[in-house]
Amino acid sequence: MTLSSSDKSSFLEGPVSRSILRLAFPMIVAQLIHAMYNVVDRMYIGHIPGAAANALTGVGLTFPIICIVTAFTNLFGSGGAPLFSISWGKGEEKRAETIMGNSFSLLLVTAVLLTAMILIFKRPLLYLFGASDVTFPYADQYIAIYICGSVFAMSSLGMNSFINAQGFGRTGMLTVLLGAVVNIALDPLFIFVFHWGVRGAALATVISQCVSSVWAVSFLCGKRAKIRLRTASMRIQPALVGEIAALGSSGFFMAITNSGVQVVCNATLQRFGGDLYVGVMTIINSIREIATVPVSGLTSASQPVMGYNYGAGKYRRVQAGIRFMSVAAITVLSTVWLCLLLFPEWFIHLFNNEPELVAACVPSMHVYFFGFFMMAGQMAGQSSAVALGRSKQAVFFSLLRKAFIVMPLTLILPRMFGLGVTGVFLAEPISNFIGGGACYITMLLTIWKELKEKSAHEV
Repeated sequence: MTLSSSDKSSFLEGPVSRSILRLAFPMIVAQLIHAMYNVVDRMYIGHIPGAAANALTGVGLTFPIICIVTAFTNLFGSGGAPLFSISWGKGEEKRAETIMGNSFSLLLVTAVLLTAMILIFKRPLLYLFGASDVTFPYADQYIAIYICGSVFAMSSLGMNSFINAQGFGRTGMLTVLLGAVVNIALDPLFIFVFHWGVRGAALATVISQCVSSVWAVSFLCGKRAKIRLRTASMRIQPALVGEIAALGSSGFFMAITNSGVQVVCNATLQRFGGDLYVGVMTIINSIREIATVPVSGLTSASQPVMGYNYGAGKYRRVQAGIRFMSVAAITVLSTVWLCLLLFPEWFIHLFNNEPELVAACVPSMHVYFFGFFMMAGQMAGQSSAVALGRSKQAVFFSLLRKAFIVMPLTLILPRMFGLGVTGVFLAEPISNFIGGGACYITMLLTIWKELKEKSAHEV
């Protein structure tokens, strides 16, 4: 989200909580739309008559591949946008235009290469990711169509960053909203009316991504854009590629780590529980994706407020922002945990109604979401680090939780004390307590300590 001068000046006035909440609402709406965009396919697929559970499991097996596509989108889209903003802010409009053009070219080239590689190796990849002979056909049908639209997925999401960077926040939100509405409308038509099943869901997603991509690129090429996307700026410059990739590397590694975690979870669940529990993890991941949206929007909105006050030397206001963000995040996630604990079947039924899957999913959810409020420590600690320009600290704790806690525990716990599949779901709460606690305590010992010292001398 790009901020106007009036937005920025208001950061120094009135309660910090009010500034954060004013920014949080549109961010939560935009992120919720994006989450629904990803989840709606699974909701419809999970209710296909006669094949719901296996179809849902098959689509769940494609998550790691989709994460890889997202990773490269982050590398060149999220990496190019801040570099674009820096150059534009310096008055170097030609360089900013070249950065945007190079990012677009890199997204297109990478999409074509990924499409070719995944289509060639999709069979061994899907089996590596936990597919069985029963679920492979569904995973294959979905990814074979979905990946052919990766050029649209990457260009719409990647170039939307440049729309936001030019100050068109509403237009950026419409890019996501437009695709979500098309996807939600086409899914039931293709799946249940035309009886195209999983293929229909994938085709609906590709069409919706195409619509979003055309919207985003057309806007950037049009007269309303402050800096336009031009053919002359799309010639790739090797020096710029390095700069773009350097800024996008944190988002890239986070998405790749997500992919790795999902691969390990699915493969381990397949070994100890079979297709049924891979389907359970698909449902749990989908619920978690929606459940974290309010806190994700809140912490994202806190960053510019805290960052601006830090730059202005208003350290007490930064402390107030961290306090509000932390308390609000714990409150929201505790409420979500209580709802998931009391009404698990309601959330599961959004994705599937088969008794066997529901029966297996309820206890697994209770384990997986135990102490869910501890995620607040991770999210608040990371956001504080990002807001104050300590991105390396934020990336370290993200990798610590996922790569060095979740993945090893997922492999080890199922083999201990006869835990089996319960060990896979137990890895998440353990990582939340250890990783979330370590991240927040480190923030208190470093960032908070620095703010406390500086605020003592604040006028």
